[in-house]
Amino acid sequence: MTIALVTLDMAGTTIAEEGTVYRILKSTVEEATGMQIPAAELAKWSGTSKHAAVRGLLEALGEDGTRADAVFDDFKASLQAAYAAEPPTLFPGVREAVAELRARGVKVALQTGYSRDVAEPLLQVVGWAVGDDVDALVTSDQVAHSRPAPDLILATMAATGIADPAQVLSAGDTANDLGAGTAAGVRYVVGVTTGAYTADDLARHPHTHILGSAAEIPGLLEAAGEFPQA
Repeated sequence: MTIALVTLDMAGTTIAEEGTVYRILKSTVEEATGMQIPAAELAKWSGTSKHAAVRGLLEALGEDGTRADAVFDDFKASLQAAYAAEPPTLFPGVREAVAELRARGVKVALQTGYSRDVAEPLLQVVGWAVGDDVDALVTSDQVAHSRPAPDLILATMAATGIADPAQVLSAGDTANDLGAGTAAGVRYVVGVTTGAYTADDLARHPHTHILGSAAEIPGLLEAAGEFPQA
């Protein structure tokens, strides 16, 4: 059996945005509440739905979670302004790696804790289009549960017509990404060190591989003989 789908997180895994999302998340919630968010509390929400993160952080600070919609709107506006001022880019080698995967018969999907109205413009900024450069995009507002639940990964499988998790590799830069891949039962659960966690951090969580970058995924599949036969 070979790998038919590689499902990838966006920010921190394929897209280099220098931690902007968590800086804006922190500042937005702190401004709304007038309180400081402990680093450990913020870390719990890495890789999750950003709306869920806003609600969770508000509640952790003893605030009313029903404010989440309004605070999330402020977060989105600030994030989009930050991305406009300093446009994100793909990590080195990722564009070529994704192109190689698709050229060799492996579908590539993106899944993210962003809502679709944030994710789609971000894809445009880095020059990717669904259908042309990747096979599918699934966002947090399309699924019932955020990471580490498997919903995002399962939704990318459904979107690309892949039913067997043994034919899937998932990759992300956070503990919650690894948790989602493990919960989905995929064959390869890959952590990458381009984002929020170091290799030692990621190694504390269930995984199959830790890589320096998502750009190394084709090499991993090549070495393991996991590419579909031509």
